[in-house]
Amino acid sequence: MEEFLSEKEKWERVKAQVRESGPAVLLAIALAAAGVTGWRWWQAHLDAQRLAAGSKYTQMITSLAQGDRSQALTVLGDLEHNYPGSPYTDQAKLLAARVYVDQAEFDRAESVLRDVWQDSKDKDLAIVARLRLARVQIAQGKPDNALATLAGVEGGAFAAASHEVRGDAYFAKGEKATALKEYQSAKDGSTGTDTPLLNLKIADLAADSPAAARTATAAATPPAK
Repeated sequence: MEEFLSEKEKWERVKAQVRESGPAVLLAIALAAAGVTGWRWWQAHLDAQRLAAGSKYTQMITSLAQGDRSQALTVLGDLEHNYPGSPYTDQAKLLAARVYVDQAEFDRAESVLRDVWQDSKDKDLAIVARLRLARVQIAQGKPDNALATLAGVEGGAFAAASHEVRGDAYFAKGEKATALKEYQSAKDGSTGTDTPLLNLKIADLAADSPAAARTATAAATPPAK
């Protein structure tokens, strides 16, 4: 049929199709343009949010450096209210927990560390919060809770730290052989970055209980092939 149409008839058909589909085409173009504009606005909004949250975090650090704990905690409240999903808010909570620990306010430290552990979108920050929470629980006299908090924290960059904190928990329970085993695992997995304190813990336990030292050494030594 198409081949029998004259050039004029073909042109008229094309114009009719444009008239019919033109509004839909224009709408599609408008939606695409709006999408691009919206995306750019959202990215600019996120950048502004990051800058504002970062500025608040800096204010908190400055307030603490000046000894103004009250102002620092006020800034933390602003961060929690206005930027709840920001990594700067998570960092501020970790900083607040340190302040609470320094004042022996362990319950408050436990609360903010648990928030970071459970709510942070940053997996590394969540693990840092778990390690610090476990230390707080040990300080509270709750080593079993600390071990439960650390359950599942295995391998990776935090392996050595998690072994050391587990060692502290077992030591608090009076299980020195297990504590020494955990300390030795921390040292073995530290890639040369173990602290003098960790070495002191190992030396003290080894000197205090030769039997525990032998048990830990045997457990850490792979079987001969």
